[in-house]
Amino acid sequence: MMNINSTRLQLHFEAMSLIGKIGATGTCRPTMTALEKEAFELTASWMTDAGMKTHIDHFGNLIGRLEGKNPALPVLMMGSHLDSQPYGGRFDGVAGVLSAIEVVKALAENNIQLERSIEVISFADEEGWRFNKGLFGSRGILGKLEDGELQRVDKDGITREQALIDFGCDPTKFKESEYMPGSIYCFLELHIEQGPVLDIGNKPIAVVSGISGPLWLTVTLKGMAGHTGSVPMPLRKDALLGAAKIIVALNEIVTQVPGDPTVGTVATINVFPSSRNIIAEEVSFTVDLRDIELARRNQYEKQLKEKIEAITKKHSLSYTITEDTNSEPRYCAAWIKEIIHSKCKGLNLDAPEIMSGPFHDAMALSYACDYGMIFVRCKDGISHNPLEYSSYEDLALGTEVLYGTVVEIISKK
Repeated sequence: MMNINSTRLQLHFEAMSLIGKIGATGTCRPTMTALEKEAFELTASWMTDAGMKTHIDHFGNLIGRLEGKNPALPVLMMGSHLDSQPYGGRFDGVAGVLSAIEVVKALAENNIQLERSIEVISFADEEGWRFNKGLFGSRGILGKLEDGELQRVDKDGITREQALIDFGCDPTKFKESEYMPGSIYCFLELHIEQGPVLDIGNKPIAVVSGISGPLWLTVTLKGMAGHTGSVPMPLRKDALLGAAKIIVALNEIVTQVPGDPTVGTVATINVFPSSRNIIAEEVSFTVDLRDIELARRNQYEKQLKEKIEAITKKHSLSYTITEDTNSEPRYCAAWIKEIIHSKCKGLNLDAPEIMSGPFHDAMALSYACDYGMIFVRCKDGISHNPLEYSSYEDLALGTEVLYGTVVEIISKK
């Protein structure tokens, strides 16, 4: 017998999937748009039904608060996001918001008395694709925004500042929406795994050990353009050939120890002048290097840069490397992991402990409080894709684990 209502939870997922629906199972729900506002209005109605008071803050976060007996105590916070990728699925982010609302509703139905208040948040612009910078709302409430973020523009030339104003927010009042240091007791986030580990292991739930630290670089190689039919091979300064060798080298570096969780990816590449009969003069590509162990990531970064130096020297190329993002791994709090493990055992779930390769709003919150995460299995590890799928049975199990975790945490003085 579950404490949460799995039927109600499923109905909420099904209703949310209709907002921004593309194709049979896809979702396109950009941040700070009419579609997200529609999603917020529906979600706020569920929050209200669960006993929460709701508002949208000046960062564009939807916040529902259930008052505890001692409102002065630091708040227990849960949540995720409702914005999606442009070609996304139904569960990424949504699972964390809807499971948290269901937990709060179940607390009331089970007459659980709250000493401290609970807040459920749908954070603004977690995905980051519209303005090319994510975790906006979760960084915003902690005063962690960077210079120039309001001037970032989307593909239509709309600034983030204008999008916020159109959404009903006031960027001049950000301070009013920031949380004071020490005002958040802990943060919990349920999320689909977005990887294949649980599916391969046939396990519905995992306890997250931490979020790997992403290092994002942009590498630009410069050579010499020339006619592909007339420049002899030994005399070429082919920037694309150099880039190809560096990309292969990155793969070899991150796979040198079988079983390690390190990942390295080149996913975008720009070639100039990009003509089939001109040797590439300039190539720019991105590097995404992630690891849960910072020392190992640093070692692999050093190896990669040594390879870049050697390869460009061999092919008479010049190069520049710019650092776009550099975040350290953030580990989940041991005491929260212990509670989640115990709740899984109580449900006879053999829940492994795995790291998160993608980052989440929990990464931003980790700088303000202890945090814990629960992963739910997704079919074939597919995410950021309309084929993304987690079963409602698994989502209910994860929500039940979240419920038990919250009950134990709020019983602590």
